Amino acid sequence: MQLEIYSLTALKDQISVSLEAICDSYSSLLWDIEFYQCGCFEVYIAASPQNVSIFQRGRIVARSDDAQHFGIIESLQLETDAEKGDYLTVTGRFLACLLERRIIYPTITANGSYADIVSKVLSRNVISAGIRNLPGFSMGTVSGDCWQKTARMQVSYDNILEWLYSLCETIGGSANVRLNGNTLKCDLFSGTDRSLLQDDNPHIVFSDAYNNLLSFSYAADDAVQKNFAYVLGCGEGSARKRTTFCSSAEPTYLDRYEVYVDERNTAQEEDVTDAEYLEILKSSGAEHLVQPKTALESAIAAFSTQYQYNKDYFVGDYVTVEQKRFGLIQPRIQLIGMVESFDQNGRSLTPTFKEME
Repeated sequence: MQLEIYSLTALKDQISVSLEAICDSYSSLLWDIEFYQCGCFEVYIAASPQNVSIFQRGRIVARSDDAQHFGIIESLQLETDAEKGDYLTVTGRFLACLLERRIIYPTITANGSYADIVSKVLSRNVISAGIRNLPGFSMGTVSGDCWQKTARMQVSYDNILEWLYSLCETIGGSANVRLNGNTLKCDLFSGTDRSLLQDDNPHIVFSDAYNNLLSFSYAADDAVQKNFAYVLGCGEGSARKRTTFCSSAEPTYLDRYEVYVDERNTAQEEDVTDAEYLEILKSSGAEHLVQPKTALESAIAAFSTQYQYNKDYFVGDYVTVEQKRFGLIQPRIQLIGMVESFDQNGRSLTPTFKEME
């Protein structure tokens, strides 16, 4: 597997991308794909004058075997040592980090599918925004039922990258920006259910019984959860617009964890009815719910003969994880991150899971 390094040049509303070098002599590589946040990478390589000239901030790092994820170099660290040698550490994030350079301005009130809402936000702040444009940026493909669900929301001044991935986590989808020739495409998608709780797709089960779960640790904490929101909007005193929100059946008694959401700065525009305004408040309430904190750390077999990463399963998919020795099983758990590591010891996979309700 080779690394490809490209230069990226902005030409008004377009970009120019050209291959500068191909590298396969790195000492180690970390490739971290995340579902609910922007992924990142790290390249550790001998610091020769040639490598220092190749790896420059702002350039793109790609893998010859990955057409979906492209990193942009953000940080360089050069270390010299007479005994251990000179090394260059190259780090950065994937191209979605470009959205961090823009905020949502001015206020946008949107009604429609989540995909349409994202498209509207990006169009007004990144695609058709004059000098605020990200050159070469446009919407790509949309897949997944979660993006076709409808909502009404009002958003202003949020950082676009943070807002986008917060929305993704709320609805269970994800976003990725990829390089497509001399353009940047923003894709919206969702994971595939490959757990034991469905029969439409082949099952993916990580288990000590199958020798594909190398290590396993699990912890749960209910202290941080919030499952019922009281949302108060514009107005004063008893005249404030208000509503409540919970994601399923209303929790009661000891199962109820309440949170107050202050949306007094969310204005009700003239063309927005009371019912529509309450839907905007409910959308904000959904964003403030917090699930019980769980932590599941594990290592899975990188060269399993059963399942191959990025062939049989992908980040975002729902799988089954079990530890038969202790009788622990998560029948449907989401793979929300995967750190792929290459070094002198070979290739390793370190997943991050998110337990479903």
